[in-house]
Amino acid sequence: MHARVLGMIAAGVLLARGVRGQPSGNAPPADASHLAPPSWDFSLTLDGNFIPQNPFYLSPTVTADHGWLHLEARGKYESQHSGSLWVGHNSSFGEQWVFHATWMLGGVFGDVTGVAPGFELSLQHGKFTLSSTAEYVFDTKDRNRSFFYSWPQLTYAPLEWLRVGLVTQRTQAYQTKLDTQRGFLVGFTHGSLDFTTYVFNIGWTDPSVVVELVYGF
Repeated sequence: MHARVLGMIAAGVLLARGVRGQPSGNAPPADASHLAPPSWDFSLTLDGNFIPQNPFYLSPTVTADHGWLHLEARGKYESQHSGSLWVGHNSSFGEQWVFHATWMLGGVFGDVTGVAPGFELSLQHGKFTLSSTAEYVFDTKDRNRSFFYSWPQLTYAPLEWLRVGLVTQRTQAYQTKLDTQRGFLVGFTHGSLDFTTYVFNIGWTDPSVVVELVYGF
């Protein structure tokens, strides 16, 4: 009898120790992923510009994003003989309607010299995306040369790899008969590569064409 009681007590102690060794049913499983710092994301954009009565020129843009931090360098963007460096803040929210914003401040140097606040915004819902890139360049040498640049577009993606849409542009990098150009776009995606063709001003004046290649890594 005493041996049975002692055996039951010993079994209870061992069982209690085993239970205490298990994680609590209310405690979430260990997950260190939220402790990992955000990774860097880079992109290289090359815009080839075919402008009537103007020589072809290539405009490169390089970006680096690390969580909320956005860094960017542009060449031949504000003008064909200038460059710019940018720092910005990324934010996004939403599920069905996804809004992303990058608020930026840049310095422009070259034949255009100044300070430029700007932004990159996008709103996506299903297969539709409305986006815009814009900046206002305050020319520190001649305030009469200050200008506003914008590139809004609306796209529809009928397939995962295909998108079509409408686009407008207001730029000082080159001149056409229209202050605000307007046109359409066709874009393709394959892996980390995006290729888009923009056709401006067709039906209004001599068309301008911009071909854009984006590589993300």
